[in-house]
Amino acid sequence: MRIAILEAGSPPTRLARFPSYGAMTARMIGPAHAATILDVRAGELPTDPDAFDGYAVTGSAAGVYDPLPWIAPLIGFLRALPPGKPLVGICFGHQVMAEAYGGRAVRSGKGRGLGLHSYAVTERAPYMDDADRIAVAAFHQDQVVEAPPATRVLAASAFTPYAMLAYEDRAALSVQFHPEFEPDYTRALIAGHSEAQDDPERARAALVSLDAPDDRHRVGGWIRRFLEGK
Repeated sequence: MRIAILEAGSPPTRLARFPSYGAMTARMIGPAHAATILDVRAGELPTDPDAFDGYAVTGSAAGVYDPLPWIAPLIGFLRALPPGKPLVGICFGHQVMAEAYGGRAVRSGKGRGLGLHSYAVTERAPYMDDADRIAVAAFHQDQVVEAPPATRVLAASAFTPYAMLAYEDRAALSVQFHPEFEPDYTRALIAGHSEAQDDPERARAALVSLDAPDDRHRVGGWIRRFLEGK
């Protein structure tokens, strides 16, 4: 498959030694598919949606509510995408898809989700296996607070009720967490973040949580099977 990765963000400058978010997403999707990374912040959006077999929107430090010149064109592109075209969103991608299709994402009053978070699988789609719970790294302060009307919640937690959404009116799947992040990147991201200095005990607990087994590869498999229509 030809997959366009719409890159909406990058690792912070202090973590420039790590791959880009587009490259992380391409690695998760796997070498069996041809990935093209497009920097949507620079206005790179396909003029022909059929130029690619599927799409993925990455994470970002931006919020969907930020007055940035590239966010409205991205939302417009998502709304114009043919409903049958496979689409995946991760973190910011999850939030911007919700905004594009009738939901709402905001800066959450719960604070930032940090470290390895556990989610209950509330419904199984055909591309999923029989896991009852998944544990995947989280790093977000924004959350979807109103799911688009034609969605089903596939995974949830008390902290993130809309952690994984499947769309019924289009071939779309989105997750709030980060299956594309490797543990070494998540550790470096948390350890150097301003909140780690403001609340070192919370940051320490988040870092310790990353020592536990995680399901990033399992969820990556779900995403691959979804894109492949399996």
